[in-house]
Amino acid sequence: MSEKKTAEATNPLGLSTIPSVSSEGLVPVGRRTSLRSYLAALWSRRHFILAESRAKVSGSTRQNLLGYGWLFINPLLSVLAFWFIFGFILGTQKSVDNFIGYLVIGVFFFQYTSRSVTGGTGSIRAGASMIKGFQFPRAALPISTVVRNFLDFIPSVAVMIVLLVVIPPAEVLTWRVVLVIPVIGLQTIFNVGIACMLARIGHKIPDIVNLMSIISRFWLYGSGVFFVIDDKLSDHPELLAVMRTNPMYSYLELTRNSLLYGVDSPWWMWASAIAWAFGILIIGFLYFWRGEENYGRL
Repeated sequence: MSEKKTAEATNPLGLSTIPSVSSEGLVPVGRRTSLRSYLAALWSRRHFILAESRAKVSGSTRQNLLGYGWLFINPLLSVLAFWFIFGFILGTQKSVDNFIGYLVIGVFFFQYTSRSVTGGTGSIRAGASMIKGFQFPRAALPISTVVRNFLDFIPSVAVMIVLLVVIPPAEVLTWRVVLVIPVIGLQTIFNVGIACMLARIGHKIPDIVNLMSIISRFWLYGSGVFFVIDDKLSDHPELLAVMRTNPMYSYLELTRNSLLYGVDSPWWMWASAIAWAFGILIIGFLYFWRGEENYGRL
């Protein structure tokens, strides 16, 4: 009996048969997976995150005549503006040792977090086309924003150290300069956590993106970027205690003590920096992960 007759015998109505496919292990597109699977998928795409971040860095600088120069010019112009207003006109520099170095560290390090926060808030809507076209852990978008800012920040740190050594009063660097490395690491971990948290909030409330510049400005004034908080609030110990809980206060002071003044930082400042970094990372990432199913609805 031929194959055709055999098929007709088994299927007398002449209907075509389609092999069945097991649905075991299949999940709807966009469904939130377990946290362990989510982290594994995110780790497997680490090369994509790094490549995408590098592409955006080179793409943004290629559009400007000065290219990478703006990574240094922008914060330097901010330093100049703050020095003229607060240091020269308001006389803040009289109460701060090496006010220029104090201001340079404050502006460079604060802008690193500020840009990560702003970019992370709008990362989901900015990556809408990728979300609709590809299946991947959405946390890659805010993390990519932080990685991109990190790649911008590292050469800026080198320029910042040169400025501290060259601009009078020149500082003599001590062994404590190596402590800047863990400070940058802790600040980067903090940036990832807060970027993930604000990415979900920015997805739910798009208007918050427009408020981030104002919120960032309040944060700037409360972080001691261009004045010493301890001196300004010495008569208000309760308010001073609250201001010291600001994570950026710890990161800036740790960097200044290690890089600018060459002194040891108190243990509570390191504890605060570590607690903020890993606390916000855990809370922010888990908060983002629980909203994974909603990010495709743009």
